[in-house]
Order: sequence, then C-alpha cells, then structure tokens
Amino acid sequence: MAKSPQKLEMLKFVEDGQAYPEKREPGLRAEDFREIADRYAPDKAAEQAARCSQCGVPYCSVHCPLHNHIPDWLRLTAEGRLREAYEMSNLTSTMPEICGRICPQDRLCEGNCVIEFSGHGAVTIGSVEKYITDTAWEEGWVEPLQPGRPTGQSVGIIGAGPAGLTAAEYLRVAGYDVHVYDRHDRAGGLLTYGIPGFKLEKEVIMRRVQRLKDGGIHFHENFEVGRDATLEELRDKHDAILVATGVYKAREIQMPGVGAPGVEKALDFLIASNRKSFGDQVPDFDNGRYNAKGKNVVVIGGGDTAMDCVRTSIRQGAKSVKCLYRRDRANMPGSQNEVRNAEEEGVEFVWLSAPKAIEGTDHVTAVRANRMRLGAPDASGRRSPEVEPASDFTLEADLVIKALGFDAEDLPDLFGCPDLSVTRWGTLRVDHKSMMTNMEGVFAAGDIVRGASLVVWGIRDGRDVTEHMHRFLREKKLAEKVAA
Repeated sequence: MAKSPQKLEMLKFVEDGQAYPEKREPGLRAEDFREIADRYAPDKAAEQAARCSQCGVPYCSVHCPLHNHIPDWLRLTAEGRLREAYEMSNLTSTMPEICGRICPQDRLCEGNCVIEFSGHGAVTIGSVEKYITDTAWEEGWVEPLQPGRPTGQSVGIIGAGPAGLTAAEYLRVAGYDVHVYDRHDRAGGLLTYGIPGFKLEKEVIMRRVQRLKDGGIHFHENFEVGRDATLEELRDKHDAILVATGVYKAREIQMPGVGAPGVEKALDFLIASNRKSFGDQVPDFDNGRYNAKGKNVVVIGGGDTAMDCVRTSIRQGAKSVKCLYRRDRANMPGSQNEVRNAEEEGVEFVWLSAPKAIEGTDHVTAVRANRMRLGAPDASGRRSPEVEPASDFTLEADLVIKALGFDAEDLPDLFGCPDLSVTRWGTLRVDHKSMMTNMEGVFAAGDIVRGASLVVWGIRDGRDVTEHMHRFLREKKLAEKVAA
C-alpha cells in the first residue's frame, strides 16, 4: 500500500541527518553571557521535525515529565503549521521555550527517541520546541493570560520558581485571586538567579513573568515568610496556601580549610553573576569575592550547577578553570552536552578526584586532592568512589566553588511554624494523593517536596497541585455555603 502524502513528508531520518542549531565559536561565546546557539532557520526546523518517525508508542512523550504531545507538534512544524504547533505545545506546558533551552533532553525525550535507538540520531526535540515558542512570541501568538470568572477566593503561593509560577497561572485562569510571595526582588527563582544567561537569557524569563503580572497575579517581591509574615498569618489571609520554595541550602563538604576566604558556595557565586547581568550593584562581585577574573578556579562537583559555575568562570575571565569530580565522565550526574560545551570553552575536567583539604590561611591558595577509583555499586546503582592509596596531588586555586547540590532549608523554623511536618531530609511531608501537607489548606509542590530536581518536574508539580487545590477550594466554598 502506498504511503499517504502526509507520511511522505515525515520519516526523513534516513536521508536527513541529525542537525542542531549551529553553536557560536567557543572563543566568541566565552566573551559574553548570550545563549551559545543560533536559532534554526525555518526550513531547518521543518527539516529536523520531519525526521520524526511518528511511532505508535512515542517514547519521547512517555519520558517527558509533562507528557508533551511531541510527535504532534513535530508533524505540524514539518508541515509549516507553526502556530498550531505552538498551540499544541502550549497545551501541556506553561514554559515550553524554557524547557526547550534547559531540559536535559539527552536524558529525557531525545534520549528515548526511537530514531536514536535505530542509530540515526535523535530528533532535535528541544531545539524545535524552543524555535516554535520563540517564533510565537515574535509573531504575537502568545495570548495574554485571561483570568476566569472570579471565585471570591484567594490563594497565596510562597516561591516564584517553576512550580509556583505554573500553579499561579492555572489558578488565575480558574478565577482565583492569586498572590505570589518571593524572597528575591525578581520572580523566577533559580530560572532568574541560578541559571546563567548562556543557557537561559533573562529576557526569556522576564517576559513570562510580565505576562503573569499583566494577567492580574499579585507579586510580593523581597518578601520573606517568617520575617514579613508568618505562615499562619498568610493562612489567615488566604483560602489556601501553596509552598513552592525549592531547596536552597548548599550541601557542605567536611575537610580541613573549607572555611578559608575564597571558598564559596555555588549559588552565591551564580546569583552575583546573574545580578551583574541585570545591571545591579553587587558589592561582593565588585570587590572580587564572586569575580573569577584572573583567578585559578576549582569547582568541586559534577552536576549541572557545577557546569554553570565552570562556564560562568570562563566568561568572567578566569586564568584557569578546573572541575574536580570524584567519579568518571560516564557516571557524572550533569548533562553530557554541558560537559562538551565546557570543554570547548576551555574547562579542564579532573575526573576520579576528590578534595582532601584546602590550603591557605588568609586566603585559599590550593586544593589538595586524592585520586579515586570506582568500586562496587552503591544504593543508587552507581559505582562507589574509593580513594587510591598514596595518590595525593595539588591544584593551584585562588577561588574554590562548592557545587555539591542543595538540601531543604529548615522551613518550620524559617516560617515560624513548628507544626509543619517534614521528612528526615527536611523536605515537606505531603499526602501524595492530595499534595497537601499536614496543615489544612497548605499544599506543597516542586523541589521542596521531591528534593533538588529538574525545572520540568517543577512545572509538572505546579500543574498537578492546581487540580488538588481547585478541588479543595470548591469543597471549602460549598461547606461555607452550607454552614451559612
């Protein structure tokens, strides 16, 4: 049986090879904080979208936390129906252009593409997703947020990161009066202050936030729960609360000298850099504390935050940048794409190495480390690093950045609410059927529940918690009517 014309437009993965948008030369892109890749030309985006096999069981969608309708909007893109492709993409995600930029597609959709399994290279899903929504913004297809019919109820959301912003949008569309409280002076959480511009330019986030503000969502910035109001005071003010603070407490490393000047936390370093990108006054950057210019930088860690730190250091003009990681390349948690980008830009990776001590009293001068080897698998399935005997070595360092991940802050004390229940990891304990904490009407979503995770999972949690909060608020309103 002959294939239909529509099918002939697809299934081009044999004749057309995988092609991502062209990256700028490493030497040029290391001079600024702009995104490193150019955009697809329209014909190239259509060509790559046409490589989709339109398989019966789309593993790309299955392995996307949002279960985006990926084959559908790839087909629409291939057919030149770009506005419909955007509308399809927008059905399941509040931030498709952000996910297209920062999701680890190599571990999610693209890593599970059937074309990848066949040896032809995955469809470039993330780059097409970014292209579709960037075009939608330029063409005016991104419609203003339209609030639903007022319900007469209000919701307070603590945290303006991916989970909080997603829930805020959906709840506003449902007709609630939505107030977002955040400790920073700009919304966006780690999207704004944790992720560098070379991965996610700040205007991309700010236009999303502005759309929410224009839709009537009230943002209370520079607002700290526990300082400006307790959790109980916010509960009295709103009909329901969502805690979506993320996890911000840096994991520490125990070794001699770790408190020496010049040993810094990754997030403090990244926030200072991002604030400079906004044009803010940052005294601790200007005095050199969070500025890598002319310094020998050693970053400890192997996740995406470590990659952000090494690549930021390059752009700040570091003399040398080394990443110290205790496992090998195959067992690191960060994106392999980010490792390649970092290597291209001049970062040196010191694999199978772990810090032993910091040298220097008035200021750090070096990191003393051990060579490591991989032993038996641990509980996570990864092989455990073990110290190689008599393997000490030293790395010269003027700035050491600890990028070992994040844990939850002590929210019960921070919020002035000792009754708020937490797990042994410090994350909020919730009923996973309702996403509600042990406190009536107080819900939680995102990293503060699941631990440090991906932006896309924050968006998914924000979407899911909206349904539970909506159900709770309807039942509360009905109960109040009956009582009256």
